[in-house]
Amino acid sequence: MMMGRHQLELLVAALALINCRVAAKNFIEDEEYWMSVGRAELSNALNVAVNNKVAKNVILFIGDGMGPNTVTATRIYKYGESGRLTFEKFPHVGLLKTYSVDKQVPDAASSATAMFTGVKVNQKTIGLDASYQINDTTHCGNASSQRIGLTSLAKWAQDAGKSTGFVTNSRITDATPAALYAQTSNRKWECNTAMPPSAKNCKDIARQLIEDLPGRNFKVIMGGGKKSFEANSPPNPKETVDKSLCVRTDRKDLIREWIEDKLSNNLSHQFLTNVSDIKLLDTEQTEYILGLFTNGAMPMEYIRNKKSLGIPSLELMTETALKVISKNENGFFLMVENGLIDAAHHQSTARLALDETVEFDKTINTSIKLLRQLNMLNDTLVIVTSDHANLLSINGYPNRGNNILDVAGVSETDDVKYTTLTYSIGFAKHPVYTRSGSIVIRQDPTVSGSTSSHDYTQQVGIPDETGLHGGSDVAVYARGPMGHLFHSIHEQNYIAHAIAYATKIGMYHQSEQSTNQSFIHFSSIYLICTLILSLYVNEVTVLRF
Repeated sequence: MMMGRHQLELLVAALALINCRVAAKNFIEDEEYWMSVGRAELSNALNVAVNNKVAKNVILFIGDGMGPNTVTATRIYKYGESGRLTFEKFPHVGLLKTYSVDKQVPDAASSATAMFTGVKVNQKTIGLDASYQINDTTHCGNASSQRIGLTSLAKWAQDAGKSTGFVTNSRITDATPAALYAQTSNRKWECNTAMPPSAKNCKDIARQLIEDLPGRNFKVIMGGGKKSFEANSPPNPKETVDKSLCVRTDRKDLIREWIEDKLSNNLSHQFLTNVSDIKLLDTEQTEYILGLFTNGAMPMEYIRNKKSLGIPSLELMTETALKVISKNENGFFLMVENGLIDAAHHQSTARLALDETVEFDKTINTSIKLLRQLNMLNDTLVIVTSDHANLLSINGYPNRGNNILDVAGVSETDDVKYTTLTYSIGFAKHPVYTRSGSIVIRQDPTVSGSTSSHDYTQQVGIPDETGLHGGSDVAVYARGPMGHLFHSIHEQNYIAHAIAYATKIGMYHQSEQSTNQSFIHFSSIYLICTLILSLYVNEVTVLRF
């Protein structure tokens, strides 16, 4: 819908009034102010256009662990209470239910598989439906098996002639990116040393990426996790590597295999290891990229900037990926993950999580600007969402404008300060409670250091070795062709269906008429199944018509 002249004048006048009153000294957010805000927002809503074009391109941004409270806290941290992050300005918003088949609260493997394949699965499994439990090896090397693994958006896009790829600042074999290309009953089987003897016929996740489809055909692969691809890869003296990292020991050099595959097929390619490699890259002449910048997960943005490690930012990797992948006339599918938001939450370091979300938002903003420069924005469906929430809480009644990382108030029960941000369950670097006889005393959170420092760990209600995930719904934001498909509370696996329908790939590559007939058919089955389940769950069901 085009905005009429009168509507446009009303919107401009309302926005001008808001800006003037905000700029004025000692202004009061009175009735006139909030009525102006409401009118401006209503005018904007009335003029949201529905774009029914087929999406040529898709970028799916995933903030790992970016639950609703993370988004809210980041907004306040960066812009204040009335501000908005880039993706919060998108016209279409919905909610995703994140539970997996067997758990109320998901992990990244099951939630990413749901988003990429359109099928919800069991916890810690990737690319295999709920017929498979964790550590099940019946899918490995069994040609006579009637059950097969799931295919993903990446495979559907490749079958449609589109370029595909992914960028992550986690390991490229970690759960979220692995769900694009792997089929495994244990997300930890990233390299050969993680495989038990019972899985001798199974391929580890790194091998599946390099040797099998759709991984072998990715135009862009960028992230961390080199140790899973190259035995005896030299350590980086500046890099802190997780002791639990999967380190390849079978003498395979999967990086060399990737290079040799591209050479044998006469495909232009580059293997990248640092920022200099990216800056020297001729994106116009390069068709395939494999970038492995760290042995494990990449460092958080604060550490990366502080130590000048020569490691690229998520923003730079994504910008480079877009320049390479966007040359295909048939379009592209790109997945971009910030996996370190969740990593920061697991450490109870809220400021690091907010910094990572700011970097994520910056990456999204830069990508939109680049798409506009390439004249591709109107043909690209841009989606921003999360795989799951976390246990971050926003507490108390802090004053408007209060530092989101600061103290919110004092408990009337124990007369001890508490911060605006805490975790219900999580890692506790310092004791939260001490005992004095029969009395348990909560510690003052400011005693252990500045609550605004990057290394400050929030207080937790229940101490654990690491933070846990949250089971709340997560938001999905969309703009571009078919963005309006995200409009309600959806099952998480709906993401794959909406993208496939918007781009006419996978099961929705048929004509509009055939697709509508499929909708009617499957909707009927869904309604029948729902009725049967309701009769099964409730011994007596009263139907009222």
